[in-house]
This record gives sequence, structure tokens and C-alpha cells, in this order.
Amino acid sequence: MNKTELVEAMAKKTAETKKLAEESLNAIVDSITEALASGDKIQLVGFGTFEVIQRAARKGKNPQTGEELKIPASKAPKFKAGKALKDIVNK
Repeated sequence: MNKTELVEAMAKKTAETKKLAEESLNAIVDSITEALASGDKIQLVGFGTFEVIQRAARKGKNPQTGEELKIPASKAPKFKAGKALKDIVNK
């Protein structure tokens, strides 16, 4: 499912226009993005948790040349599915 299909599904479930559904989806995505950028954790009970994890610096290898590389430390977004979502997916 892509963004357009998700907007259509949201509009159908809420009996709203596609434009309003897209604005709502964009607001949700923007809010989650801003919260993660500021280091916050978002918990949606029954759905899952969005958080930022810290990746340590490490060594890697260029697969073409075998040359050793230094991979710098970084932050990455992470999503962990909640129990209710896992149960629905595994039915």
C-alpha cells in the first residue's frame, strides 16, 4: 500500500474527503518526525513504539575492494510493533 492508497482507505473509513485525509496523514507523519528529531519516544498503545536508537561507530569493509572503512556513529529511527498489532498480523 502506498501513500495514495492509504489516503483513500482513510477517507473511506472516516467518510471524509481525500484532501482532509491526506492533511491528517501529513500532520501525523510530521508530528512523529518532529518528535523523533527532538529525541522523544512515541508510544501508541496497541500499535507500537517509535524511538531513536544510537548506533556506535564501527569498522566495515568495502565489498568491492575489501578495504576497511570507519563507519561513524549515527542515530536511526526504530519502530517496535505492539502486542495487539503483532496478534492481528499473525492471525
